Amino acid sequence: MTKTWIITGCSEGGIGEGIARAVLEHGHNAVVTARSASKVEGIVADYPKQALAVALDLTSQDSIDAAYDAAVERFGQVDVLVNNAGYCYRSSVEEADPAGVQAMFDANFFGMVAMIKKVLPGMRERRDGAIVNVSSIGAVRTGAASGYYAATKAAVELMTEGLAAEVAPLGIKAMIVEPGAFRTHFYDTSLKGSQNTVGDYAETAHKRSVAQNVNTRQQPGDPLKAGYPIIKALEADNTPMRLYLGSDALAAVRGALNARLTELEKWAELSKTTNFDA
Repeated sequence: MTKTWIITGCSEGGIGEGIARAVLEHGHNAVVTARSASKVEGIVADYPKQALAVALDLTSQDSIDAAYDAAVERFGQVDVLVNNAGYCYRSSVEEADPAGVQAMFDANFFGMVAMIKKVLPGMRERRDGAIVNVSSIGAVRTGAASGYYAATKAAVELMTEGLAAEVAPLGIKAMIVEPGAFRTHFYDTSLKGSQNTVGDYAETAHKRSVAQNVNTRQQPGDPLKAGYPIIKALEADNTPMRLYLGSDALAAVRGALNARLTELEKWAELSKTTNFDA
């Protein structure tokens, strides 16, 4: 059965493009979005009957409404939403510009929520649909200069868990995708950062600042392979809550969860001291 997907953040060379091309190769329709429709023209040129390019600004409800309306006008309905768009604002917690942090939350989290709220009425009416929210292994473990970015992704994951519990009885799936490092433009054009500097962070946050960043293009993940596991997971009867993409993602998450369990057990007896006496 042909389904219509709307995918945010499909600029060519990224994970969004990889998802879109996999969807189109499977014979589905894809509404491919980016802040500028010109960034997705190559995808549409390869699949003119199945693909629709739409400009989308996730911080604008009018833009979200227009993108959804264009999808419905062309294909009739939206069956799958993939929230992939987002970017990273790097800064120590202290040095961050509040406006920069808010802008990232607006794009990475609140814009995602707005997209979900836009597609859900139709999915509820049909008692069918799927929502895929792209997160990051940063939601499991993070480091200096990435605290705010990781916070947006942690928010995405917990929101998605709640969403999944709410919509599963309605025949709608919700899934989190945690990619590892992929060979995309994320490490250059998708990085922003604070202009404030506090010398005490020279050996921590500053070493991971935008100014110090170099995209080596040696990341292990191939963005053009990102879509196939997502399609397969959604087609499964037992769709996972979280789908990890890449061997590096698996290693990072295993390490973080094992370290958390080790710490939990180490301090378990102290944790129990807050119980009422028997």
